[in-house]
Amino acid sequence: MKRLSVLGSTGSIGCNTLKIVQKFPDRFQIVSLAAKTNVALLAQQIEQFKPNLAVMYDKKHAELLRQAIPKKQPVQILFGHEGYLKAAAQNDADIVVTAFVGAAGLLPTLEAIEAGKHIALANKETLVMAGELVMKKALDSGINILPVDSEHSAIFQCLEGHRKSDLKKILLTASGGPFLNRPKSDFERITPEDALNHPTWQMGKKITIDSATLMNKGLEIIEAKWLFDVTPKQIQVIVHPQSIIHSLVSYCDGSIIAQLSKPDMTGAIAYALSYPERLDMDNSFLSLPGIGSLTFSEPDLDKFPCLALAMEACHTGGTLPAVMNAANEKAVGFFLENMISFIQIPKLIEKVMNQHQVIPSPGLDEILQSDQWARNTAEQVINEFEN
Repeated sequence: MKRLSVLGSTGSIGCNTLKIVQKFPDRFQIVSLAAKTNVALLAQQIEQFKPNLAVMYDKKHAELLRQAIPKKQPVQILFGHEGYLKAAAQNDADIVVTAFVGAAGLLPTLEAIEAGKHIALANKETLVMAGELVMKKALDSGINILPVDSEHSAIFQCLEGHRKSDLKKILLTASGGPFLNRPKSDFERITPEDALNHPTWQMGKKITIDSATLMNKGLEIIEAKWLFDVTPKQIQVIVHPQSIIHSLVSYCDGSIIAQLSKPDMTGAIAYALSYPERLDMDNSFLSLPGIGSLTFSEPDLDKFPCLALAMEACHTGGTLPAVMNAANEKAVGFFLENMISFIQIPKLIEKVMNQHQVIPSPGLDEILQSDQWARNTAEQVINEFEN
């Protein structure tokens, strides 16, 4: 029996994690759940999975949660930063599923590592912001960081059983998002509703917008660099609209190994939770004749400059990835609120990055300070756009 703490339990990854727990009650037990503001869904999850601890974003929502669950339900309810850290370090948890969106996942993930918990990592921003620091702490603590993203799970599976010295390149696939075949001249008219209409994946709003700009793939490049201890030159992005091949690995003898499955996150989540075993998910197998053909192409960096900005941040390193990530979070928020246009997302990020003085080997405090600096600077930059 593995005991789980799920951080971000009401999001897409969190809900799919709980579906797996429900399917295998003899294998998994929930000990803590953490969400942001979705009181109704968290209350349902508490009733079904009976965790010892539940955490919400603030005092107001914690109080609403108390009112939404039966008084007889024996669950401790906390809120805010301290609550999230306690959920991450639960004494009786074996694995912490870090499914928070954005920079909010960094400190709870570090807290879980410090507490000796294995990590099922869905929060890519943790490694984007502080990959070197996080991986070193995990190595020193003997902690496994197992990828939940479908692409990184695919890479992890393709590397299993092979010598690291034989690795040539990681081939990271991208669906291309909803605007792959839309002319760049039309990007000025893209609305948030257009960008949230992803052709193959069902995800949260922020990740869906990142997929539309290809920033999501840029973040995954940086995540892969740290997760698999490779150089940026060893990572190549390939556009694969069908999202059937989740990623590939090439070796020095010319062999390429791929992981294929339907575009569904449950397989990757289940493998992270059950590793090194595999769970019988009763998923229907791919019908390769039914698919017919699979297509691949190079990403268009002129059309999707966010990917180029992420590559720059990956090559430069230091505090630049954290700054880029923070600027992107702000830009996506501005876009969803109709404060900037789709094509202004990369322009805002680039302006913030260009103003930053990179710290080459930052500690945690410097990373957090750079993150806050970037958010403040993004607020100033948007004023320039509006004027």
